Amino acid sequence: MERILEKQRLEAFSDGVIAIIITIMVLELKPPHEASFSALAQLAPVFFSYVLSFAYIAIYWNNHHHLLQAASHVTGRVLWANVHLLFWLSLIPFASAWMAENHFAGATVAVYGAALLAPAIAYFILSRMLLKTHGPESTLARAIGADVKGKISVLLYLLAIGLTFIDPRLSLAIYVLVALKWLAPDPRIERVLTEKRRSERQR
Repeated sequence: MERILEKQRLEAFSDGVIAIIITIMVLELKPPHEASFSALAQLAPVFFSYVLSFAYIAIYWNNHHHLLQAASHVTGRVLWANVHLLFWLSLIPFASAWMAENHFAGATVAVYGAALLAPAIAYFILSRMLLKTHGPESTLARAIGADVKGKISVLLYLLAIGLTFIDPRLSLAIYVLVALKWLAPDPRIERVLTEKRRSERQR
């Protein structure tokens, strides 16, 4: 039987890594040498990539926070699954910068899609590991459910990667669409956590 561990250090470490990832991305935003709006406009691809990637990192942080709120503890396997997620998230700044520097060329948009697909799969693995630790009747299991939205997102990433060979703009539209879908915290987890707090107050 695996040893049960406290979750606080996992949360703190994850917050620190995600903060560093965002810092790396913002350092890619270099001001133009000329004092003109035309020079600023040339940075549009870089700014778009930054905003999209920042949104994705923020979405992962938000959902990771809610996921851990629904969990009561972690195990060694969960720790490794979490590090696996952070590894893939740390590659998003590279993929984002390469895509922006090459003005959304097909290959770069495909690699960016892969950089979004990998953490989506890693997040799914992390949630399954936590479910295995807490059991099918736990608060976490009720909060996550079948995770239909997560599975649909993976399929959309695969579709977008394939579409880069036809028109990279279609792929970018799908990346934006998926991000918009995830901007609000998962209502299932919010609802279950609210019910849990309410029942604890009534005891």
